[in-house]
Amino acid sequence: KKTFESLAYSGAFDSLGNYHRAQFFQPENDGSIFLEKLIRYGSMTQENSNSTQNSLFGDAAEAQIPEPIFPSVELWSNLVQLKFEKDVIGFYISGHPLDNYRMELKHFTPNRLTDLKDLPKLKGREMIIAGMVSSAAHRTTKTGKPFGSFVLEDFTESMEFVLFGDDYVKF
Repeated sequence: KKTFESLAYSGAFDSLGNYHRAQFFQPENDGSIFLEKLIRYGSMTQENSNSTQNSLFGDAAEAQIPEPIFPSVELWSNLVQLKFEKDVIGFYISGHPLDNYRMELKHFTPNRLTDLKDLPKLKGREMIIAGMVSSAAHRTTKTGKPFGSFVLEDFTESMEFVLFGDDYVKF
């Protein structure tokens, strides 16, 4: 079940027809999701195929199992879909959350996160970087002072930043 969920979240079933990822995770009346219903249908069909017995007249007596009908549900937003891809696979496949801002990032931010890997070379220079904050945490030190950390992500890299003292309060 977990493998099929991961495949559905990552978009492996997107090319199977006019189905979309949200349909696989639609809750059913019994508390399961539609994907589990599909798995049960596949198992029952396989079991039925393997245990077909011949009738008195030599015909195969095969019980008909009704094919599940995909539920009508709203499509996931692009951001939700990309979030699941990143969670399951570790990177984005069908796009990037910053794709809508590609032109702005290209023309207004001359630097990328990968530029920060060589810090001695950047000493004294002004940097303009843009991206999205993919996670943030507010914490306190052992002495009780607040600090925070966040992960900034652009098209090239993902980096964690930590802010202490006045910088944390100010920014």
